[in-house]
Amino acid sequence: MTRPTSASRANSARVLARKLALQCLYGWQLNPGPWQDLMLDFDRAEEAPRADREFFQSLVRGVCEQTATLDAQLAQWCDRTPAELDPVEHAALLIGLHELTSHPEVPFRVVISEAVGLARRFGATDGHKFVNAIMDKAARSLRPHEH
Repeated sequence: MTRPTSASRANSARVLARKLALQCLYGWQLNPGPWQDLMLDFDRAEEAPRADREFFQSLVRGVCEQTATLDAQLAQWCDRTPAELDPVEHAALLIGLHELTSHPEVPFRVVISEAVGLARRFGATDGHKFVNAIMDKAARSLRPHEH
């Protein structure tokens, strides 16, 4: 039996942090409040002990504090306003944009893959295709040196 490496455990913890962030940010879009309240939701989540709490907080705080900036960026790549987006797809895109701008240690391909995976798992039937197209445009614009 192969034991998971510390790198794979860290990646799994980040994947889980993104999932929990998506769920919290979905609810936050429907019922806005201080980002700190979302930390309470994290603490109550059954999966929280296996998630990267620091990364979760970075995502949630960053998205909540920078929503206007992130939505302005998003508007340049979308064919509709951010307010018209499905909340799940919007949350996945906000997380992805935040990662592209604030987490240069995460390769852009990972950011895109994770955003698409969240949209595929929790969003509308073909929402992941939309998220993929927008994230690809965003990555080309925000991280041209990685292409």
